[in-house]
Amino acid sequence: MGDAQAAVAAAFREEWGQVVATLIRVTGDWDLAEECAQDAFAQALDRWRRDGVPRRPGAWLTTTARHRALDVLRREAVGARKLREAAVLARDEGPYDPEYENEDADSGVQDDRLRLIFTCCHPALPIEARVALTLRTLAGLTTPEIARAFLVPEATMAQRLVRAKRKIRNAGIPYRVPPAHLLPERTTGVLGVVYLLFNEGYAATSGADLVRTNLCAEAIRLARVLARLMPDEPEVNGLLALLLLHDARRATRVDTAGELVTLEDQDRTAWDKAAVDEGAALLESALRRGRPGPYQIQAAIAACHTTAARAEDTDWADIAALYGELARSVPSAVVRLNRAVAVGMSEGPEAGLALVAELEREGELDGYHLLPATRADLLRRMGRPAEAAEAYDRALELVENAAERRFLEKRLAECRSA
Repeated sequence: MGDAQAAVAAAFREEWGQVVATLIRVTGDWDLAEECAQDAFAQALDRWRRDGVPRRPGAWLTTTARHRALDVLRREAVGARKLREAAVLARDEGPYDPEYENEDADSGVQDDRLRLIFTCCHPALPIEARVALTLRTLAGLTTPEIARAFLVPEATMAQRLVRAKRKIRNAGIPYRVPPAHLLPERTTGVLGVVYLLFNEGYAATSGADLVRTNLCAEAIRLARVLARLMPDEPEVNGLLALLLLHDARRATRVDTAGELVTLEDQDRTAWDKAAVDEGAALLESALRRGRPGPYQIQAAIAACHTTAARAEDTDWADIAALYGELARSVPSAVVRLNRAVAVGMSEGPEAGLALVAELEREGELDGYHLLPATRADLLRRMGRPAEAAEAYDRALELVENAAERRFLEKRLAECRSA
């Protein structure tokens, strides 16, 4: 039972997006695709426990889900047309093969998951809905996980997802990568999807693990496809650079026991030098085009960290300045919180604490655990353990990720014993 459960859990992390994307292409029905994918994973738990884990779990899941979808369509008179189309597709494509890729006549892109992103990111949809819908269908994130990522109530996010699917259905939005002349109007939404997909993998909003490696890898894979698709778009290269520079540090973010390791304590000799070098080269190439954007700025911030041989060599003043520039193009409270951290490191914790206090008064980050966690860390650095403990207590009320929780509890214990 345990082996089957572990295999199904691993398959969900690695195959969900491919299974759903294939079913959407075959059936054209988003809800049916998700329902049948869920059913296939449920069947897998029972069948794999009895018969053993198949050699190619993704192929098994896709075939099972597709058969389930065809059965549903057979029972529904309204599905007659879709059934004929799906039968043709199923006959043409034969057994599912993860190496198989379908040709897209307009774009030449041969990836169902990329088609799914571009469909979700149609300009007819609000930007928040584009990102949320893709995270749900491609990455398999739950509605509560996406709601936490957007800092909105779960009910609000659920409504956004329903409206987005209805809009795609009613407007007849095609499931494809658009031709080259239509790519620019989708770029912002698509890059936002890939970025949030990576972020969820790099620092999971909930669950036992801080890092979800499969999501990081999927985001980088999609960013590479986008870079090939739009080689002259500097923000695409900026995003890929950003992801690589962050991912270079991924293996050192937790220790062998799964405990969080802060940036200043990470073993820099264990960072992925090839990823750092590639990211730096991509960033330099993007910046040469003279059109800096948010992803290029964030990549420059990441480069400040990855090029510092020691934590104490980090140019925090430069990082604070870059966050100030980023805040002008992306007026986000989270960006301002990150700038507060950089200011606290470059000008002293008192200066950073003043910026945190301003964010607290505005209230936009109420419910975001990193706001009180940042306040706590600045107070700890100032030698005010009692006040820091109060802030850590507040952060612990809000944090969802188990690894982050353990880290905060450790800091809290240190402050209480000081």
